[in-house]
Amino acid sequence: MKLDGASLLITGGTGSFGKRFVSRVLQSSKPERLMVYSRDELKQFQMRQRLPLDRAPNLRMLIGDVRDRERLYRVMDGVDIVVHAAAMKQVPIAEYNPLEAIKTNVMGAANLIDAAIDRKVGRVVALSTDKAANPVNLYGASKLCADKLFMAANAAGLYETRFSVVRYGNIVGSRGSVIPYFLAQRPSGRITITDERMTRFLMRLDDGVDFVLRCIEVMQGGELFVPKIPSVRVADLARVIAPQCEREVIGIRPGEKLHEILIPADEAHLTVELEDSYIVQTSHSSRHGNARLDVGNGKPCPDGFSYSSHTNPWQLGDEEIAEMVAEVEADPDLAGLPMPTEPHFIMGG
Repeated sequence: MKLDGASLLITGGTGSFGKRFVSRVLQSSKPERLMVYSRDELKQFQMRQRLPLDRAPNLRMLIGDVRDRERLYRVMDGVDIVVHAAAMKQVPIAEYNPLEAIKTNVMGAANLIDAAIDRKVGRVVALSTDKAANPVNLYGASKLCADKLFMAANAAGLYETRFSVVRYGNIVGSRGSVIPYFLAQRPSGRITITDERMTRFLMRLDDGVDFVLRCIEVMQGGELFVPKIPSVRVADLARVIAPQCEREVIGIRPGEKLHEILIPADEAHLTVELEDSYIVQTSHSSRHGNARLDVGNGKPCPDGFSYSSHTNPWQLGDEEIAEMVAEVEADPDLAGLPMPTEPHFIMGG
């Protein structure tokens, strides 16, 4: 689907993903409107300074919260495509403020779905997380609920709006993620890790944006798209980033897993493997049906298949880790940004 001449809305558009998505779309396409919807006026002001009106006349900055149903109805008027990136994402904060996470991640998703259907939006892609697969924390559970809401809205087969979900792992260098955390700790001579065995999926921000743009183009509705991405041992990250530092094991924190899963074994019978990704089809029958199970050169995954960070065949080596770290250190979005150094405030990496 061409973005030229289209009207796009991205919720949570001032976050790490949103900023890169906006830059990429403005560089590669000529949308009629590209609307950034978020609740942080300072981040919007900073974003507009980087993309002033004379450089980005089709960019619109809209203050609003996905909790605000009426506001969503207003801003979605005439919108063709929605990318839903807004969420409460910090695992410990969601654990200690569960109702707030539910209001944003679950009720916010429900508000967005209703507004998209009633405003006759063409396509909606919602961003999910590996923590939504077999969740053990409130953040993951709330995102699983949101995923189910998007799939159910599509599967009803009653509306023209098509909904799909993109699920991937941690974004390299996003604020609050593990690489900036280790870089901030390095000058102290001490690195804290939760468990030497811990593994995580990692994805470059540009790769995440590219994948979402491809999904917008090929989606039929009802798919959960999962990219093939590498995994890494968190202990290896710490060793490469700060080889001279002492490592202190502090134990797994509330709501944290030892390993993450992008596709659990229970969804294997609904999953098709493609060259660079997987598609998990909804079990509901609908207007969009299970057609994606026959997509292209895809092949059904065998019973018992799961896509986990510790069994993933694509494990990062030291050179690849060093390249990613160098990219984070050179990222202008992170330059000069104060990074927390206490593990209590950091995501699980």
